[in-house]
Amino acid sequence: MEANIKKRSPRAPGVALNEALDRAFQIYEAERLHPAPTDVVAQALGYKNANNGAALTLLASLRYLGLLSRPKDGFLVVTKEVEAYKFAPDEAMKHSLLIGFLRRPQLYAELLERYSSGLPSDANLKFELIQRGFTPNTAETALTVFRKSVEFAGYFDSVSNPILENVSIDSDVETSGPQAESIEKQVVKIKAADHLSEQPVQPSSEPINVDKIPVRLSGGRRAWLYIPIPFHEADKSRLKAQIDLLMTEEDELDREE
Repeated sequence: MEANIKKRSPRAPGVALNEALDRAFQIYEAERLHPAPTDVVAQALGYKNANNGAALTLLASLRYLGLLSRPKDGFLVVTKEVEAYKFAPDEAMKHSLLIGFLRRPQLYAELLERYSSGLPSDANLKFELIQRGFTPNTAETALTVFRKSVEFAGYFDSVSNPILENVSIDSDVETSGPQAESIEKQVVKIKAADHLSEQPVQPSSEPINVDKIPVRLSGGRRAWLYIPIPFHEADKSRLKAQIDLLMTEEDELDREE
Protein backbone atom coordinates (compact mmCIF):
# COMPACT_ATOMS: atom_id res chain seq x y z
CA MET A 1 0.00 0.00 0.00
CA GLU A 2 2.75 2.40 1.00
CA ALA A 3 4.64 1.58 -2.21
CA ASN A 4 1.83 3.18 -4.23
CA ILE A 5 2.12 6.52 -2.45
CA LYS A 6 3.65 9.09 -4.81
CA LYS A 7 6.71 10.74 -3.34
CA ARG A 8 6.54 14.54 -3.36
CA SER A 9 9.72 16.46 -4.14
CA PRO A 10 10.70 19.54 -2.12
CA ARG A 11 9.52 22.96 -3.28
CA ALA A 12 11.56 24.55 -6.07
CA PRO A 13 10.81 26.95 -8.95
CA GLY A 14 9.75 25.24 -12.15
CA VAL A 15 10.94 28.05 -14.44
CA ALA A 16 14.21 29.95 -14.58
CA LEU A 17 14.44 33.46 -13.15
CA ASN A 18 14.58 35.22 -16.52
CA GLU A 19 11.38 33.55 -17.71
CA ALA A 20 9.74 34.10 -14.33
CA LEU A 21 10.48 37.84 -14.53
CA ASP A 22 9.04 38.05 -18.05
CA ARG A 23 5.88 36.36 -16.79
CA ALA A 24 5.69 38.68 -13.80
CA PHE A 25 5.94 41.66 -16.16
CA GLN A 26 2.96 40.26 -18.10
CA ILE A 27 0.90 40.31 -14.92
CA TYR A 28 2.23 43.76 -14.01
CA GLU A 29 1.16 45.19 -17.39
CA ALA A 30 -2.37 43.93 -16.77
CA GLU A 31 -2.82 44.60 -13.06
CA ARG A 32 0.09 46.82 -11.91
CA LEU A 33 0.37 46.31 -8.13
CA HIS A 34 -3.33 45.65 -7.55
CA PRO A 35 -4.34 42.32 -6.00
CA ALA A 36 -6.35 40.19 -8.42
CA PRO A 37 -8.19 36.85 -8.20
CA THR A 38 -5.97 33.87 -8.98
CA ASP A 39 -7.95 33.05 -12.13
CA VAL A 40 -7.53 36.62 -13.41
CA VAL A 41 -3.79 36.43 -12.84
CA ALA A 42 -3.67 33.12 -14.72
CA GLN A 43 -5.59 34.71 -17.60
CA ALA A 44 -2.99 37.48 -17.80
CA LEU A 45 -0.47 34.69 -18.43
CA GLY A 46 -2.55 33.20 -21.24
CA TYR A 47 -4.36 30.46 -19.33
CA LYS A 48 -8.13 30.01 -19.21
CA ASN A 49 -7.99 29.83 -15.43
CA ALA A 50 -5.74 28.63 -12.62
CA ASN A 51 -7.32 25.18 -12.45
CA ASN A 52 -4.65 23.32 -14.38
CA GLY A 53 -1.22 21.99 -13.55
CA ALA A 54 0.77 24.29 -15.84
CA ALA A 55 -0.79 27.46 -14.45
CA LEU A 56 -0.46 26.33 -10.84
CA THR A 57 3.20 25.37 -11.35
CA LEU A 58 4.03 28.73 -12.92
CA LEU A 59 2.20 30.75 -10.26
CA ALA A 60 3.92 28.77 -7.51
CA SER A 61 7.30 29.39 -9.14
CA LEU A 62 6.68 33.15 -9.23
CA ARG A 63 5.82 33.05 -5.53
CA TYR A 64 8.89 30.99 -4.61
CA LEU A 65 11.08 33.65 -6.29
CA GLY A 66 9.34 36.53 -4.55
CA LEU A 67 7.74 37.91 -7.73
CA LEU A 68 4.17 37.32 -6.55
CA SER A 69 2.67 37.41 -3.09
CA ARG A 70 -0.67 36.31 -1.69
CA PRO A 71 -2.32 39.21 0.17
CA LYS A 72 -5.41 37.14 0.98
CA ASP A 73 -7.08 33.86 0.08
CA GLY A 74 -7.76 33.54 -3.62
CA PHE A 75 -5.77 36.64 -4.62
CA LEU A 76 -2.27 37.27 -5.94
CA VAL A 77 -0.33 40.50 -6.47
CA VAL A 78 2.93 41.44 -8.15
CA THR A 79 5.50 42.42 -5.52
CA LYS A 80 6.93 45.93 -5.40
CA GLU A 81 10.41 44.48 -5.94
CA VAL A 82 9.33 43.51 -9.47
CA GLU A 83 8.29 47.09 -10.21
CA ALA A 84 11.52 48.35 -8.66
CA TYR A 85 13.52 46.02 -10.91
CA LYS A 86 11.57 47.04 -14.02
CA PHE A 87 12.25 50.75 -13.48
CA ALA A 88 15.60 50.59 -11.65
CA PRO A 89 17.78 53.54 -12.73
CA ASP A 90 21.05 51.58 -12.87
CA GLU A 91 22.43 48.11 -13.38
CA ALA A 92 23.81 47.86 -9.84
CA MET A 93 20.32 48.13 -8.37
CA LYS A 94 18.94 45.63 -10.88
CA HIS A 95 21.73 43.20 -10.07
CA SER A 96 21.10 43.47 -6.34
CA LEU A 97 17.38 42.83 -6.84
CA LEU A 98 18.18 39.82 -9.05
CA ILE A 99 20.35 38.36 -6.30
CA GLY A 100 17.47 38.88 -3.88
CA PHE A 101 15.05 37.01 -6.16
CA LEU A 102 17.59 34.22 -6.71
CA ARG A 103 18.17 33.67 -2.99
CA ARG A 104 14.47 33.82 -2.10
CA PRO A 105 13.72 30.08 -2.44
CA GLN A 106 15.13 28.30 0.60
CA LEU A 107 16.60 25.56 -1.60
CA TYR A 108 18.48 28.08 -3.73
CA ALA A 109 19.78 29.99 -0.70
CA GLU A 110 21.11 26.78 0.83
CA LEU A 111 22.75 25.60 -2.40
CA LEU A 112 24.41 28.99 -2.97
CA GLU A 113 25.72 28.94 0.56
CA ARG A 114 27.01 25.38 0.19
CA TYR A 115 28.70 26.08 -3.16
CA SER A 116 29.83 29.64 -2.45
CA SER A 117 32.88 29.46 -4.73
CA GLY A 118 30.97 28.16 -7.77
CA LEU A 119 28.54 25.44 -8.75
CA PRO A 120 29.75 21.84 -9.18
CA SER A 121 29.00 19.55 -12.12
CA ASP A 122 25.45 18.63 -13.07
CA ALA A 123 26.02 15.08 -11.82
CA ASN A 124 27.15 16.39 -8.44
CA LEU A 125 24.22 18.80 -8.19
CA LYS A 126 21.74 16.10 -9.19
CA PHE A 127 23.09 13.81 -6.48
CA GLU A 128 22.75 16.66 -3.95
CA LEU A 129 19.11 17.23 -4.94
CA ILE A 130 18.27 13.54 -4.75
CA GLN A 131 19.77 13.46 -1.27
CA ARG A 132 17.44 16.34 -0.39
CA GLY A 133 14.36 14.34 -1.41
CA PHE A 134 13.96 14.99 -5.13
CA THR A 135 13.15 12.14 -7.46
CA PRO A 136 15.75 11.61 -10.22
CA ASN A 137 13.49 13.17 -12.88
CA THR A 138 12.53 16.22 -10.85
CA ALA A 139 16.15 16.63 -9.73
CA GLU A 140 17.20 16.88 -13.38
CA THR A 141 14.63 19.59 -14.04
CA ALA A 142 15.38 21.43 -10.82
CA LEU A 143 19.14 21.60 -11.43
CA THR A 144 18.61 22.88 -14.99
CA VAL A 145 16.29 25.64 -13.79
CA PHE A 146 18.61 26.49 -10.91
CA ARG A 147 21.71 26.74 -13.09
CA LYS A 148 19.94 28.93 -15.66
CA SER A 149 18.71 31.23 -12.88
CA VAL A 150 22.19 31.54 -11.38
CA GLU A 151 23.69 32.38 -14.78
CA PHE A 152 20.97 34.94 -15.54
CA ALA A 153 21.51 36.69 -12.20
CA GLY A 154 25.28 36.73 -12.77
CA TYR A 155 25.82 35.41 -9.29
CA PHE A 156 29.36 34.13 -9.90
CA ASP A 157 30.46 36.82 -12.34
CA SER A 158 32.98 38.17 -9.85
CA VAL A 159 35.14 36.63 -7.19
CA SER A 160 33.10 38.26 -4.45
CA ASN A 161 29.38 37.87 -5.01
CA PRO A 162 27.09 40.81 -4.39
CA ILE A 163 24.77 39.90 -1.52
CA LEU A 164 21.46 41.65 -1.16
CA GLU A 165 21.40 42.36 2.54
CA ASN A 166 18.26 44.42 2.65
CA VAL A 167 15.68 45.66 0.18
CA SER A 168 12.83 47.56 1.69
CA ILE A 169 10.06 49.35 -0.19
CA ASP A 170 7.69 51.68 1.61
CA SER A 171 4.47 49.69 1.89
CA ASP A 172 2.41 52.77 2.79
CA VAL A 173 2.88 54.33 -0.65
CA GLU A 174 -0.23 54.61 -2.82
CA THR A 175 0.39 52.56 -5.96
CA SER A 176 -2.79 53.17 -7.91
CA GLY A 177 -1.50 56.28 -9.69
CA PRO A 178 0.54 56.43 -12.90
CA GLN A 179 3.52 54.11 -12.86
CA ALA A 180 6.11 56.90 -13.08
CA GLU A 181 4.63 58.68 -10.06
CA SER A 182 4.43 55.37 -8.23
CA ILE A 183 8.12 54.70 -8.76
CA GLU A 184 9.12 58.19 -7.69
CA LYS A 185 7.19 57.83 -4.46
CA GLN A 186 8.54 54.43 -3.56
CA VAL A 187 11.42 54.28 -1.13
CA VAL A 188 13.85 51.62 -2.28
CA LYS A 189 16.84 50.94 -0.06
CA ILE A 190 19.50 48.53 -1.16
CA LYS A 191 22.51 47.64 0.98
CA ALA A 192 25.19 45.64 -0.80
CA ALA A 193 28.34 44.12 0.61
CA ASP A 194 30.96 46.67 1.62
CA HIS A 195 33.46 45.50 -0.99
CA LEU A 196 31.08 46.42 -3.81
CA SER A 197 31.17 50.11 -3.04
CA GLU A 198 33.40 52.18 -5.31
CA GLN A 199 33.10 55.17 -3.00
CA PRO A 200 35.25 55.73 0.10
CA VAL A 201 33.57 54.76 3.33
CA GLN A 202 31.87 57.77 4.87
CA PRO A 203 31.42 58.29 8.60
CA SER A 204 28.08 56.98 9.79
CA SER A 205 25.35 59.59 9.98
CA GLU A 206 23.26 57.49 12.38
CA PRO A 207 22.56 59.00 15.80
CA ILE A 208 25.02 57.85 18.44
CA ASN A 209 22.13 56.76 20.69
CA VAL A 210 21.05 53.99 18.30
CA ASP A 211 22.60 50.52 18.49
CA LYS A 212 22.69 48.72 15.11
CA ILE A 213 22.62 44.96 15.66
CA PRO A 214 23.19 42.47 12.79
CA VAL A 215 21.17 39.23 12.90
CA ARG A 216 22.41 36.40 10.69
CA LEU A 217 19.70 34.37 8.95
CA SER A 218 19.83 31.13 7.00
CA GLY A 219 21.08 31.09 3.44
CA GLY A 220 23.64 33.84 4.02
CA ARG A 221 20.98 36.49 4.57
CA ARG A 222 21.12 39.17 7.22
CA ALA A 223 18.65 41.39 9.04
CA TRP A 224 19.39 44.54 11.02
CA LEU A 225 17.88 45.75 14.27
CA TYR A 226 18.11 49.43 15.15
CA ILE A 227 17.72 49.61 18.93
CA PRO A 228 17.35 53.02 20.60
CA ILE A 229 19.26 53.74 23.77
CA PRO A 230 17.84 53.56 26.37
CA PHE A 231 15.80 50.44 25.49
CA HIS A 232 12.92 49.63 27.85
CA GLU A 233 11.00 46.43 28.62
CA ALA A 234 7.87 47.92 27.00
CA ASP A 235 9.93 48.53 23.84
CA LYS A 236 10.98 44.88 23.76
CA SER A 237 7.38 43.68 24.08
CA ARG A 238 6.24 45.97 21.28
CA LEU A 239 9.08 44.84 19.02
CA LYS A 240 8.24 41.17 19.62
CA ALA A 241 4.58 41.81 18.84
CA GLN A 242 5.51 43.50 15.56
CA ILE A 243 7.71 40.58 14.49
CA ASP A 244 4.90 38.13 15.29
CA LEU A 245 2.71 40.01 12.81
CA LEU A 246 5.12 39.32 9.95
CA MET A 247 4.02 36.50 7.66
CA THR A 248 6.82 34.24 6.46
CA GLU A 249 7.03 32.53 3.08
CA GLU A 250 6.31 29.21 4.81
CA ASP A 251 3.17 30.67 6.41
CA GLU A 252 1.83 31.79 3.03
CA LEU A 253 2.58 28.51 1.29
CA ASP A 254 1.02 26.46 4.09
CA ARG A 255 -2.14 28.57 3.89
CA GLU A 256 -2.31 27.97 0.14
CA GLU A 257 -2.16 24.20 0.62
